[in-house]
Amino acid sequence: MWEAAVAVALAHLLAASGGTRVVVPDGPVADAFRPALDALLPPRSPAKNLALAGPGLPATAADIALVLRHPQTGETWSSCAGATVPLAADVWMYVAFNRDRRLRPASGGLPEGVYRDDPPPLLPAFSFRADRGVFLHTLARLPEVRQPWLRAIYDRAEDNRSSHAFWR
Repeated sequence: MWEAAVAVALAHLLAASGGTRVVVPDGPVADAFRPALDALLPPRSPAKNLALAGPGLPATAADIALVLRHPQTGETWSSCAGATVPLAADVWMYVAFNRDRRLRPASGGLPEGVYRDDPPPLLPAFSFRADRGVFLHTLARLPEVRQPWLRAIYDRAEDNRSSHAFWR
């Protein structure tokens, strides 16, 4: 599910880039998106900046914002001035707050007779990559795919099935 969410966001991110290089911040966002963006977009000097935006994060000025998609309503966080790229809530929470997340209670366990009523958050067991099929499916349905530069990326991704290390 995480690889599908990253693939959908990658398709929207490419469309929002306008064909220019995207500078990705270090950390989990870079792990998920930088290899694919570096391989798919030309290394031109003018670049657009990508930043995480959403609840609990400080406001940053960026050309493209990777924002939270609400898990029940599907609405995207919309307090950003630039282009927004929605990302599934579970994945967004991981890339936004994974350094602060504890996998176990800080001290001891739950008190006797207290049961956990919510499941622990799903976390990836390994570095995840974009799913090629979901990426192509999403990109084909975006109106921007009619632009020659994005159509060329679509055609290369469709033709070169196993040549990219970032596909799952």
